[in-house]
Amino acid sequence: MMSHRNSDVSSEVEGEFTCADGGVPFTPGQDRACTVREVLDRVGGKWSIGILVAASNGPVRFTELERHIEGISRRMLTLTLRNLERDGLLHRTVYPTVPPKVEYTATPMALELYESLVALTSWAERHRRTIAEARTRYDAQHAG
Repeated sequence: MMSHRNSDVSSEVEGEFTCADGGVPFTPGQDRACTVREVLDRVGGKWSIGILVAASNGPVRFTELERHIEGISRRMLTLTLRNLERDGLLHRTVYPTVPPKVEYTATPMALELYESLVALTSWAERHRRTIAEARTRYDAQHAG
């Protein structure tokens, strides 16, 4: 019997495997693609990019991230930080003060990713209007 602690590990069910996150089935030969997809899903998530970019510039506190990342709820920020820490992309430091001070810093692995994230966000900023215009044209052509 598998403990709850290990329940997120890919497991075999009737000759078919599932990815640890999301339970997407794959055949034994596809396990590498599954792992890559899981990693890309995590670092490319809606909130992860902003958090990783902010933490790559030095230690950042929860409230700073909450102000910096527009539209994120406290719960989603907490969950995303926890997942990034779990994946080894963030390091969480708790200082013994009252109230406790908590800082997040990017790990060397996350710092290696930083340049790519900045390039991706810069590309998105440069092309957001063009993409919005293309969507409007597409929707007008395919309406109804």
